[in-house]
Amino acid sequence: MKTIGLIGGLSWESSAQYYRLLNEGVRARLGGLHSARILLLSLDFAPIAALQASGDWDVLDEQMADAARSLAAGGAEMLLIGANTMHLCADAVKAASDVPLLHIADPAIAAVRAAGFSRVGLLGTAFTMEKPFYTVRMAAAGIAAIIPGEADRAIVHRIIYDELVQGVVRDASRAEYRRIIAALIADGAEAIVLGCTEIMLLVGEADSAVPMFDTLALHVDAAIEAALAP
Repeated sequence: MKTIGLIGGLSWESSAQYYRLLNEGVRARLGGLHSARILLLSLDFAPIAALQASGDWDVLDEQMADAARSLAAGGAEMLLIGANTMHLCADAVKAASDVPLLHIADPAIAAVRAAGFSRVGLLGTAFTMEKPFYTVRMAAAGIAAIIPGEADRAIVHRIIYDELVQGVVRDASRAEYRRIIAALIADGAEAIVLGCTEIMLLVGEADSAVPMFDTLALHVDAAIEAALAP
C-alpha cells in the first residue's frame, strides 16, 4: 500500500472527511483491521483564507510547495490537496517534488464522462467558479461548466466560508443551494459537480433532480485505487 500524503486543513472540516473516507475505503477493499497509510499535514486555514481574499497566490504557491516538500520528505508516495480551490497552486505543488499529485478535478471529469454527460453545473468557491483553472480543465475533456449568476455565486461562496468551513450547517442555506441547483438545471445542467470539499456537508443526491458528483468522494476513491495498485 502506497503512503498517501494529504495537504489538509483547507478546511479541517473537509480534511476530517478525507481521513474517514480514505480509511473506510481501504477497510472496505482489504477487510479486517486494514486502514490507509496517510501522512496528513494540516495547515492553519485562517491565514490561507486571508491570502486567498487578497489575491496573494504567489505566497500561497510557496506555502503549498513547502507542504508538498514536507510530505515528500516524510515518505509520501502520492500527494492530495484536500480542497478544490487550492488546486490553483497545483503547478507549484507538482514542481516541488517528484511525488505525483492526483488532481481533484480529474476523477470528477472521468466520472462525468463515464456517465455520458457534457454539460454540468459547477458549485464551489468564487475562485473555483470564476477562475479558469477548473473550467478550462473540464472544457479540455469536452465538458461545459455552467456556473450560477453573480448574485448566486456570492451566496454559494459566503455559505462556504462563513458556515461550512466553520462546521455550521443551516437548513436555510441548504434551501438556497437547492434553489441554485434547480436554476443550474433549468439552464441546461445535466448533472451537478460539487466543486468544493465542504459542500457535501450541506447537500447530497436528495437535493438535486439530476445526478450529483462529489469531488471529495471521487478524489478519495481515485486515491485509494492508486494507493492499492500493484
